[in-house]
Amino acid sequence: MPDRAGQGTCKKRHAKVKTCDKQRSFVLSVFRAGFSRFLPLWEGASALCLHLSSEGHSLCAMKPILASVLLLLPNPLQAHPHVFVDTGFEVLFDADNRLDAIKVTWSYDEFYSLLVTEDLGLDRDGDGKLTQAEHFLLTGFDTNWDEGFNGDLEVRAGEEILPLSGPLEAATEFAEGRIVSTHMRKVVARPPVNSGPFSIKAFDPSYYTAYEIKLPVRISGPLDGRCMLERLDPDIEGALAQMQAQLLRLDANADLEENDIPLLGAEFATEILITCPSS
Repeated sequence: MPDRAGQGTCKKRHAKVKTCDKQRSFVLSVFRAGFSRFLPLWEGASALCLHLSSEGHSLCAMKPILASVLLLLPNPLQAHPHVFVDTGFEVLFDADNRLDAIKVTWSYDEFYSLLVTEDLGLDRDGDGKLTQAEHFLLTGFDTNWDEGFNGDLEVRAGEEILPLSGPLEAATEFAEGRIVSTHMRKVVARPPVNSGPFSIKAFDPSYYTAYEIKLPVRISGPLDGRCMLERLDPDIEGALAQMQAQLLRLDANADLEENDIPLLGAEFATEILITCPSS
């Protein structure tokens, strides 16, 4: 859960970088402008980063999921989460047909990748390539997590949330202006296939980071080709209506950090459903 007094999910994920601090002023400026009741703000001001543009465009490509949110904002303001992450999964079953691990791939948007490389002093010559030493410094930048952080990943067997290990086997690449990282999450209980169906969702509860399942999702192991993968996209209109209803209950001058604003990030998350024989 994001830290009300701190930087929330960003600090929990990216302990090596200071990018979070650079973005907070955007949030505060929106509050002072009096538009806070129209923005997707929950768990306090520090839970979100806003990019404001006076010309109707942003440094990062605007994502379809947020187009409806913009309808709530007075022009020419625009708002979106701090980080956009294209996401993929490799679901690993072992020889006994037990769910063993999830390999997670995160591909960060170009703007955030630029901020991270600048913070770490990488690619100073601007050629888009990292030296061996720079690559070593970048690897694991997003897996030095605070204790208790779940890695913005929820895996279920039926209705039961499965405990996962911390990030293992971290690897990072930098190509075409984007940071792409991978890590492994072991499934502690290793449930048998008949415990399914299994569900995987990547989301930041505070919506500080927006995950989109744009990279491949596949199954590895003896069940490869035997399981059905189903993508369940969120009810965006319903989630927006719920979010707006919560925000409109607040007084325009209310202190958002003192109000118990629910975390709605899960409502915007795509779910991957895995159904295997005997599950």
